[in-house]
Amino acid sequence: MPRLAKRFGTPLYVYSASTIVSRLRAFDDAFRKIPHTICYSVKANSTLGILRLVAATKSGFDVVSGGELERVLRVDRRAAKKIVFSGVGKTRDELKAALHENILLFNVESESELWTLAECAASLKKTANMALRVNPDVAAETHPYISTGLHKHKFGIPIAEARALYARASGIRHLNVSGVSAHIGSQITEVGPFAAAMERVADLVRLLRADGHTINYVDAGGGLGIPYTRVAPTDFSRYAAEYAKAVTNPLRGLGIHLLLEPGRAIVGPAGALLTSLVYRKKNDSKTFLVVDAAMNDLIRPALYNAYHGIVPVIPAYSVRREIVDVVGQVCETGDFLGRDHDLPVIAEGDLLAVLDAGAYGMSLASNYNSRPRPAEVLVDGKSVKLIRRRESTSDMLRFES
Repeated sequence: MPRLAKRFGTPLYVYSASTIVSRLRAFDDAFRKIPHTICYSVKANSTLGILRLVAATKSGFDVVSGGELERVLRVDRRAAKKIVFSGVGKTRDELKAALHENILLFNVESESELWTLAECAASLKKTANMALRVNPDVAAETHPYISTGLHKHKFGIPIAEARALYARASGIRHLNVSGVSAHIGSQITEVGPFAAAMERVADLVRLLRADGHTINYVDAGGGLGIPYTRVAPTDFSRYAAEYAKAVTNPLRGLGIHLLLEPGRAIVGPAGALLTSLVYRKKNDSKTFLVVDAAMNDLIRPALYNAYHGIVPVIPAYSVRREIVDVVGQVCETGDFLGRDHDLPVIAEGDLLAVLDAGAYGMSLASNYNSRPRPAEVLVDGKSVKLIRRRESTSDMLRFES
């Protein structure tokens, strides 16, 4: 890590290629007893170098925008056959771009979107494979901003209304009713809610087939969480197997092809944000470590009050410890990476690593306070590859006049 900091500067996102690949393989193995496709959730980390690594494992992709679609196609145009397009507000241009590429499946989120997709498909003389994203009204213990499975949320179609909408969709020439989709939220660490959601989806599949629909796919979404507060390494293979059992048991006997959209569970633990201590600061009894990474680089703590482990990169030479807030340079009181962390005493210029930052770190980064976004490197054994150079002020200003 010190060599990486010296070579590329800080703040710096550092990713482990072997961790990403091994977790994809463990996830794939957990579902080996059922036909399935892993569609990596691009929103978790959309950097081309990461997508290229995922594509090399023959995984598919879940996209939620035209920009994410273009990113995947830049990496491998053949990946279109394994792309699922989700998202609550797809535009006509985005739908047409995806139709042009003959993607695997559209997850339709509303009746209005259904008719828009049909119009776009007709204009291009294409047939769109589609599923309705149903809202199973299953509560999940997660932050309210990333819970998506209840009726009060903007996502999906109430499951009680889905049957009638499927009936209308089946009569549209340029739509091919192919599946049922459900996604109940993100950072869910208990498997029970997934099982409950799939029970309701399985019941719907049986009803739809009885109505004469050919349902080939069930998209179980993503949402499997990671233990940000862990004190010891977790056995991801066992964790993935528990999740797989919860998802697949309700679907037994249906003969469906399962689509899965993991993101955070794959890349979250594979990344760390490397940052340098700029100043030590004390206000009365409160100690602040002011570092060169900030909320524009990693917004999760400010946005969700999310916890990330923070550790010195080099074991501290001091045996003394202190309770500190690790904060950034942005002019917001909410600009913090960690509050009340128990850390060894470190000196200005020392390095800290913010752990489990591979998901929703760089993909949510911004230029707030006109701060350039950090560089990213991918480490694979002894190989270190710069997959995004550090932004400059000129980069930020190039579209302005």
